[in-house]
Amino acid sequence: MSRLSVASFVCLLGLACLITSRLAAQQPAPALTGTVTAGPEALEGVLVSARKSGSTITVTVVSDKDGHYSFPAARLEPGAYALRIRAVGYDLDGPTQVSVVADKTATADLALRAAKDIASQLSNAEWLASLPGTDAQKGQLLNCVGCHTLARPLNSKYTADEFLTMILPRMQGYVNQSMPLHPQLRRAERLREERGDQRVQVYRGTADYLASINLSAQPTWNFEFKSLPRPTGTATRVIYTEYDLPRESIEPHDVIVDVNGAVWFSSFGEQYLGKLDPKTGKLTEFAIAEHKPGFPTGLLGLRSDIDGNLWFGNMYQATIARFDPRTETFKFWPLEGEENIDAAQINMVSPQSAGVDGKVWAQNNGFAGIHRLDVATGKLETFEPFKGMSGPHNIYDVIPDSKNNVYFTDFRQRHIGRIDAKTGAVDLFEIPTPNSAPRRGSMDAQDRLWFGEYRGDRIGMFDTKREEFKEWPIPPRWSSPYDVVVDRNGEAWTGSMLSDQVTRLNPATGTTVNYLLPRSTNIRRVFVDNSTSPVSFWAGNNHGASIVKVEPLE
Repeated sequence: MSRLSVASFVCLLGLACLITSRLAAQQPAPALTGTVTAGPEALEGVLVSARKSGSTITVTVVSDKDGHYSFPAARLEPGAYALRIRAVGYDLDGPTQVSVVADKTATADLALRAAKDIASQLSNAEWLASLPGTDAQKGQLLNCVGCHTLARPLNSKYTADEFLTMILPRMQGYVNQSMPLHPQLRRAERLREERGDQRVQVYRGTADYLASINLSAQPTWNFEFKSLPRPTGTATRVIYTEYDLPRESIEPHDVIVDVNGAVWFSSFGEQYLGKLDPKTGKLTEFAIAEHKPGFPTGLLGLRSDIDGNLWFGNMYQATIARFDPRTETFKFWPLEGEENIDAAQINMVSPQSAGVDGKVWAQNNGFAGIHRLDVATGKLETFEPFKGMSGPHNIYDVIPDSKNNVYFTDFRQRHIGRIDAKTGAVDLFEIPTPNSAPRRGSMDAQDRLWFGEYRGDRIGMFDTKREEFKEWPIPPRWSSPYDVVVDRNGEAWTGSMLSDQVTRLNPATGTTVNYLLPRSTNIRRVFVDNSTSPVSFWAGNNHGASIVKVEPLE
């Protein structure tokens, strides 16, 4: 290298250092920082949450490899904040309060102590990892977490006979949207479920297993608690924002963000459509008329059409509904005649490709059927893909492709189905993983269907043009992905009802990042906001009356 080139290099290096230092100086000082330690050890992967006195909004960051955490200045306005942490095996020893002052950095070094009650900190996935028994035995408990955590049956003292004769039949009598604060009774059995001796055999196996692992015959559990590892590396570079809702009975099931930044959600157990202002945390609720008084209330799937209208299924009210955010008005299409049986249950409504032919798809869980609504005329067609077939079936989701052919998931089996929009022909495609229980999903711009394999711990993709499957394992065991959506970068996102984690998958490499959420979070529908950089993730805490935003920093 010549003297001139060396001098030039030194000059450029100095200029770069100067620019870097000036940029660093322009960055606002953090609002709150500190280090998390347990004794002499600095701890990585501890979630530190701060909530201002009187606020409904909680902000959370994660400690890095040196145990250091930092809240950006823009995330905490001046005021008094309560602090909490999440790290299985530890409790916060102090401090639990801190004051944030404008234009200054507050410091709070957090000391942790060994937890006195680890069991109360376990996620559903950690309970399952800890329990003795086979995967088949543990898999029976996946039916429990829709209404409550596994801590409830595991802390119980019911015997096998009591489970068999009282508890399990009672649980079967509640609808899916029930929770301890708001139980609702089922008015009729779904038509394609087990009956008679077959159901008794299922109950007996579940009853015997539950009685062997609960506290019916022992004062405490006789197995070792196994927790998942704390976040590391990329999983620590994230900011969470939680918005608490005003009633504990609100169950935000599907959460989506519109083009104006408003956050909408379907209330799983109540007759409301919710709208949240993410800047203020203000909630507006739009009351929904009942079309079947005396039947369970609540709505499930929430999706938008090309015009920004919001569509949803009003479940046991047996109604397809559309909401116009501009006029704040509803339009309803209730089921009529022989299709409006007591077990009728419209969960999912899919208007994504209605612009092709003016028709909207919906499923009916009451008899494993699919409806197609002609929006202009109100005419409803009904398809029964499993008519004449034996065995239990549960059509969980309906997802149209770009031509408005509809694909559906059979949650009780391992199939993806298709109904041709022009001919009505039905085809079934077998997922490679047995007993995978495909649940919810979405169609990408290439007409590839992405879906969660609830019992297979996988994200699945079905290429509808090639009619080929591809699958990616999603750690940890018992991650049980519910729904999948692909972002603008081609990465797939899912959430778990069991592990309290949001997973980000790079399909090209198969690598995953698991973002642990700040508290127990029963995730259902997942939504990615592609308008932010990096993309951000939204979900409802269905059992925690809150909505959470996940913002990866890279």
